[in-house]
Amino acid sequence: MSHTVTLQASGLHFTVEAGETVLQAALRAGLAFPYACPGGVCGSCKATLISGECVYLRGPPTAASSAVERRQQVLLCQIRPTTDLVIAVGEVASGADIQRRLFTMEVVSKAQLSDDVIQLTLADMGGDRMRRLPGQYLHVLLGDGRERAFSIANAPHDDHSIDLHVRRVVGGGFTSSVFGTIEPGSVLRIEGPIGSFVPREDSERPILMMAGGTGFAPVKALIEHFLHIRTRRPITLYWGVRVPADLYLREMVERWARDIASFRFVAVVSQAGQAEDLRSGLVHEALLQDHPDLSGFDVYMSGPPTMIDIGLREFVKAGLPRDRLYYDNFDCPPGVVDEILSNRAGIHGL
Repeated sequence: MSHTVTLQASGLHFTVEAGETVLQAALRAGLAFPYACPGGVCGSCKATLISGECVYLRGPPTAASSAVERRQQVLLCQIRPTTDLVIAVGEVASGADIQRRLFTMEVVSKAQLSDDVIQLTLADMGGDRMRRLPGQYLHVLLGDGRERAFSIANAPHDDHSIDLHVRRVVGGGFTSSVFGTIEPGSVLRIEGPIGSFVPREDSERPILMMAGGTGFAPVKALIEHFLHIRTRRPITLYWGVRVPADLYLREMVERWARDIASFRFVAVVSQAGQAEDLRSGLVHEALLQDHPDLSGFDVYMSGPPTMIDIGLREFVKAGLPRDRLYYDNFDCPPGVVDEILSNRAGIHGL
């Protein structure tokens, strides 16, 4: 039996068929809802249930942390309606026509950005361009049925190519191939675009961006977009790394900071005794030292799960409204990535 879900703010509605989650049905209908891991872990697809009844696939998931929250808020990736629903959820502006599809792409260049980061530049084959928004990611489909998620590191306005920043992972089969056998001319199967870590342009508030490691990739795409549209909003980038050498595109970002009056760059080094002329410590702490009151900002963040978890907790404590905190969650240890991808496959039937 199908049920109708209505969005409180816009009045838009869509149908959830039997066996579907609300998130699956919304994506099928072309709506770009916020989500990152459709496994009930990250909490980014959280919505307020205004009316109606629903059930969880496997009981309240990790991200529904309290009894009150479980009654008033739901995770769209984990619920199935038992009646018609009215929900309040953040829709991604202009994303309704971005469809997730399969593509065949050729590696057109390969550049070593640091000792353990390589940039792959991909081009569509056959003129079938991937339409996407800045900050989204894709899956590289491997021959054994597995997939690996990578953020797209360039904004879509420049050309039809796609840049990926691939960090070497010990024991990682695909990353080993990137550092070894994959060369220009290699062909990859891609699925995308995916994700709702995209620019929100309906705000005049200043922007704080926090990146950890290669979490810089989607943040770079977002910054390129805002600069391209000549935003007047001040943007400050906090990039946290272990050692200065991990700032693999440092010269480019420092050039932005020199040439663009509204852009500021703060590099933060976490490994003791390695900061040189840069800030030392944890990147979220540096951001909060400079901005103890976040109530007047929009914040974007991308990086390791621990950084995301801390940001979710500490930034809200500092006065940032939860609906103005946008994030992606990459650079996970291999085991965590496998678990997330396994959950996604089970839920979406991929």
